[in-house]
Amino acid sequence: MKQFQYIRPATQQSVLDAIAKPGVKILAGGSNLIDLMKRGVTSPDKLVDIQKLPLHGISQNLGNVRTVSVGALELNSAVAEHKIIKEEFPLLSMALNAGASPQLRNMATVGGNMMQRTRCTYFYDTTMPCNKREPNSGCGAMEGINRMHAIFGTSDKCIAVHPSDMCVALAALDATVEVKSKKGTRYIPFTEFHKLPGDTPQLDNTLAKSELITRVIIPNNHFAKNSYYLKVRDRASYAFALISVAAALHIEGGTIKDARLAMGGVAHKPWRLTAAEQFLKGKPGTAANFEQAAQLAMQGAKSYGHNDFKLKMAPASIVEALSKAAGLV
Repeated sequence: MKQFQYIRPATQQSVLDAIAKPGVKILAGGSNLIDLMKRGVTSPDKLVDIQKLPLHGISQNLGNVRTVSVGALELNSAVAEHKIIKEEFPLLSMALNAGASPQLRNMATVGGNMMQRTRCTYFYDTTMPCNKREPNSGCGAMEGINRMHAIFGTSDKCIAVHPSDMCVALAALDATVEVKSKKGTRYIPFTEFHKLPGDTPQLDNTLAKSELITRVIIPNNHFAKNSYYLKVRDRASYAFALISVAAALHIEGGTIKDARLAMGGVAHKPWRLTAAEQFLKGKPGTAANFEQAAQLAMQGAKSYGHNDFKLKMAPASIVEALSKAAGLV
């Protein structure tokens, strides 16, 4: 591993000063960054440890627009088991508990989870071409072993998928990301935080180099009674998603008043299923309607050989997640 400097500033201003310089990476829980450094995928000159910053805590805003604020340094395990999250945002709690292992959830932070990088094997193998690791070097997965790879939003540069479970739930819940820089505070809709690969797959998100994630804000909703996070994976103990589905329904008198759907393991970012959501609004929560919604959600899907099975697994997973959220099974 390349030698690097390590600092642990005590103030946000000191962190913002440090990260504005080239060759710097932010260190929080380190559950992904340290792996990337050990494998030579990334080699920063300096690590800026932000653990001293006051970015912990979960709090409610009970004003005219009710929200819950989750600090960027809050641990995944703490968020998943917090009373407010379990009672009012069970979808997020389920997604967090589906991710990684208990040991990793006790280290990983909310901000770090958002910034984790793909687990594409070609990205981690520095002897193989990868446009995400080394722009314009090619994509080994395109004609290689691509069982875990994307079926939506791909480009001829990259077919990697985003690995997070937490982010799929936050995309479905219409969360907002608060970031700070020397220029001030900026708010990014969660669905716009992560990027599709396009011609620049090396860029995972819209966060500027000089910006620091400070918290995630989740608006109040009516989905607590009818939510479900489904994760299909090779091992129940610990594995990244082949397919995951975050399903949340607001049902009154048997009619779906509002619906939220997002998928993981299928795209370079959490993949929101807006056409299926619109289809479900105003309809009864029946198996037939869920199957039609799943077919709508699959429009534009494209597989690459080893991941052909996802074209059948994805709609079946959507139907199962919606059925469990609605209490049909």
